[in-house]
Amino acid sequence: MYKLVAIDMDGTLLNDQHEVTMEVHEALQEAKKQGVKIVLCTGRPINGVYRYLEELVLNEDGDFVIAFNGALVQNAHTNEVVSQLSLTHDDFIDLHQLSMKLDTPMHYFDAENLYTSNRDISNYTVLESYMTKMPLHYRTVDEIPRDVLIPKMMYIDEPARLNETISKVPEEWKNRYTMVQSAPYFYEILHPEASKGNAVKQLAEQLGIQQEEVMAIGDNGNDLSMIQYAGCGVAMENAIPAIKEAADYITTSNNAHGVAEAIRQKILKVKEA
Repeated sequence: MYKLVAIDMDGTLLNDQHEVTMEVHEALQEAKKQGVKIVLCTGRPINGVYRYLEELVLNEDGDFVIAFNGALVQNAHTNEVVSQLSLTHDDFIDLHQLSMKLDTPMHYFDAENLYTSNRDISNYTVLESYMTKMPLHYRTVDEIPRDVLIPKMMYIDEPARLNETISKVPEEWKNRYTMVQSAPYFYEILHPEASKGNAVKQLAEQLGIQQEEVMAIGDNGNDLSMIQYAGCGVAMENAIPAIKEAADYITTSNNAHGVAEAIRQKILKVKEA
């Protein structure tokens, strides 16, 4: 029996209109009624998740949320931080210099804001601000405070150009940080110990839930670690090949209520048996 379900948001929980369908909403509520922990596990900043937690009633006592690709685990009822992993000012300087060398736009977050040091602001930075409802600010490198704590930095570009950039990132940098592609135009950079898989593992252990009692549902590269960790890894039909290959089960697409289908097949029917 699965006791915790970790669910990615974009391309998984949400359809292409960034909406939770009624079918998905009802399946989540039924699973929660039966005592299953439903945990949104997203690359989004925490401020970009609150409205969905409220909509899905996942902000009650005992609810948790994972944001910034695992860099933040938070109690969704009290907003108490369970764990947090951040990049430093030195990391920012190094990663900014690498972005300049690779000729790739970059943006980054603190707890409540999105920033860019690119005077010509990328359309994908504007998109990120719109999707997450995070205020966007331009800051020069010299204006970044020395004590800044950064949950996540991102290289962003047109898909073909970003793929070229990723291929040019030296392996030593990929070993130094957690680097994952979350969308064709987003390449995310985090603390080396931050990942969705590590965050789900930590939360499950804290709650006394065994690995085999965890289900994880996702579609993109930043979901791979939790798909591999979970007792049941579920890939969306619209998932990238690597996710489908790692998954134990493939559900329907995010536009065909795939999260609801997976929960009905793997949780609700099991509980009814």
